[in-house]
Amino acid sequence: MIPYIFAAPSIIYISAVQICPIGTFYGDAVYKYDAPRQGRLFAGHPGRIVLNPGMNFETALRDLDGFERLWVIFQFHENAGWRPTTRPPVPPKGKDRVGTFASRSPYRPNPIGLSCVRLLKVEGLTLYVDEADLLNGTPVLDIKPYIPMADAFPDAKAGWVEDQERDLWNIETTPDFDERIQWLRENSPFDILSFVEIQLTRGPFDDTRRRLEIDETAKTGVLAYRTFRVDFSYDELSRKIVLTSLRSGYTPEELYSPEDKYGDKKIHNEFIEKFR
Repeated sequence: MIPYIFAAPSIIYISAVQICPIGTFYGDAVYKYDAPRQGRLFAGHPGRIVLNPGMNFETALRDLDGFERLWVIFQFHENAGWRPTTRPPVPPKGKDRVGTFASRSPYRPNPIGLSCVRLLKVEGLTLYVDEADLLNGTPVLDIKPYIPMADAFPDAKAGWVEDQERDLWNIETTPDFDERIQWLRENSPFDILSFVEIQLTRGPFDDTRRRLEIDETAKTGVLAYRTFRVDFSYDELSRKIVLTSLRSGYTPEELYSPEDKYGDKKIHNEFIEKFR
């Protein structure tokens, strides 16, 4: 019989063997679109792994602080079900979808992920990391050191990835956008600029993205981040995107309503008052 994995809130059962998470990852990425597709491509996505107490993990962490990178094995706790094929963010030429086992898709038969993060420091049972592509609250199943001598194969063939169309864009900002994003960074937990870089740097006009509206005639677009909206212009010839402004996604009527589903109307009203 082939073992089948199914998830419970705190334990994963594999036939008669049980796997218990050893800890939890905490970071700013709450929604799937907050996390970079590959953490290494976007530095500035820090977080921390807090290991469970009472398991003698303090001893297990001994000698780890000499490593620069770690393999983190984790559970895709927000996913349900799997798909035999997936559409890559940057598809290869002549293909729209590839097989799941030939991809890094999170929608897998067993909800297990693997990420190589940069270790910043270890304090007690807490590991501070960067370049993480995990969501806040992700159960961590295991940690292993990254060993370049054994883990790096820079000359290895990469299959269809070598045939990807490299749709890379440069991101620039205007003074107005800079002022608004700086105010929001200082007065809220939202990391909008990082989100924009994730969404627009590689293949920005992927038609599977639901948070993007494009006006091909005016060469402008609007990217939605939760209840905020980022306005931008773009030039296809130079592969350049200019972030022109940041604004609230609420209408005046919605802000006037006492309902506050996301608990963020206060910051929106202050933002609008600041930049009216």
